[in-house]
Amino acid sequence: MSSWTDVIAYVRTRYEVLQETDSWLRFRLDAEDGRTQQVAVHHVAEADGREWLEISSAVGRADAVDHARLLELAGTTLVGGAAIADGVALLKHTVPVADLSVREEFERPLLLLVASADAFERELTKADAF
Repeated sequence: MSSWTDVIAYVRTRYEVLQETDSWLRFRLDAEDGRTQQVAVHHVAEADGREWLEISSAVGRADAVDHARLLELAGTTLVGGAAIADGVALLKHTVPVADLSVREEFERPLLLLVASADAFERELTKADAF
């Protein structure tokens, strides 16, 4: 069984943490061709006590991204869905914390999501802002 504390420890030992609070982490991963990609992981608890991790990675500023193309691209991914939050277009994926295998149920979706977000950012914005 994993906990939010286990996830924090896992991320701290593997990635450059940029910001951290009691309920979320923002960190950076290396991507292809010297690019980097920022990721946020939010710890979310439902009213009944069930805990979730919401993994998100930015694609670009929402006002600078072709929304229809973003949705088409998101439809090709194995994990994650497109969303807009606080003016940022992103991919996000949610996993339950209970009985979480950090390596298989967190790390694998994380890496897939980040690779897709970086590829979408490259195509849709021609930049590496996130």
